Amino acid sequence: MTPEPNAHPIPSHPHTLDGAIETDAVIVGAGPVGLFQVFELGLLEIQSHVIDALPYPGGQPTELYPDKPIYDIPAIPVCTGQELTERLLQQIKPFGASFHLGQEVSQVQPQPDGRFLVGTSQGNRFLTKTLFIAAGVGAFQPRPLKVEGIDRFNGTQLFYNARNPAQFAGKQLVIVGGGDSALDWALHFASEGPHRAESVILLHRRDGFQAAPASVARMRALCEQHQMQFVVGQVNGFEEQAGRLSAIKVAGADGVTRVVPADMLLVFFGLSPKLGPIADWGLDIERKQLVVDTEKFSTSIPGIFAVGDINTYPGKKKLILSGFHECALAAYGAAPIVFPDKQVMLQYTTTSPKLHKVLGVDSPVFD
Repeated sequence: MTPEPNAHPIPSHPHTLDGAIETDAVIVGAGPVGLFQVFELGLLEIQSHVIDALPYPGGQPTELYPDKPIYDIPAIPVCTGQELTERLLQQIKPFGASFHLGQEVSQVQPQPDGRFLVGTSQGNRFLTKTLFIAAGVGAFQPRPLKVEGIDRFNGTQLFYNARNPAQFAGKQLVIVGGGDSALDWALHFASEGPHRAESVILLHRRDGFQAAPASVARMRALCEQHQMQFVVGQVNGFEEQAGRLSAIKVAGADGVTRVVPADMLLVFFGLSPKLGPIADWGLDIERKQLVVDTEKFSTSIPGIFAVGDINTYPGKKKLILSGFHECALAAYGAAPIVFPDKQVMLQYTTTSPKLHKVLGVDSPVFD
């Protein structure tokens, strides 16, 4: 059920006002928490549209570690970021949420009737009763490698993620960085398997890492076995042949610049959080995060909620499962706004015939 990039599947017969799509909820962010917000809203029969700057759903796990195992999703012993995304998309399928991908929310304007007019960078407009911000760390951008002229190899030989591991197989690969992503991918491409590179060099500015100790130990063991190399230094230039990157220049701690052959360059300097237009919406912000209450995860503006890594509150833990909990309370917090004349009661998917109907499943018969 993965939506096509930039597709705008709209539920049948949407109401419009001056070109704006009327809806119950707009969710900003299609990562795991944004997708689960669709589910929690759907159980309460709240219609939603999802907007994301990336051209595909999944957010940070899909963008940065689609093949990396995740172990702390309840009842799922292990799954990758991509598998989690696919399972969530399957789970929300009954609710028919509309996806608007490859675009950012550029404006949010409160309306006299309490709704919000939401506009995107592609000219889409929504008139929504509620707004859910599930934008993770915002419209995040990988921190770039600052070497003059090297950016022209972006997407061909220079990459900031490994979404397609097969393209690195059999290549002379240099991985730059000292965090978990750099170590994880260096180990992946240096180990036996279909994606093994011809050679792997891990390059970091110092002989110290912000990564799991077990990964560091395994990396050093592979270096001792001559299956990969670790080099202390920083990229300060490159060489090319026939318009293609052929080597990088590495300034070592000893002040000597060495030339390292490279077919492919993977850079993991982390993410640069960018709240973007969210910073201009008049919301209470603390250290680039949205301040919320813990009753319904409302922001300082009634009708606007924030869930997942974008929010902050006392005791906040940046875990996917914490975001899932926040989604449930935010949905119930939104229900009185969407249905002001209706009392919304807590029901259980195990026993509620109404929820079974909403989910499109047969109600079980109990003896």
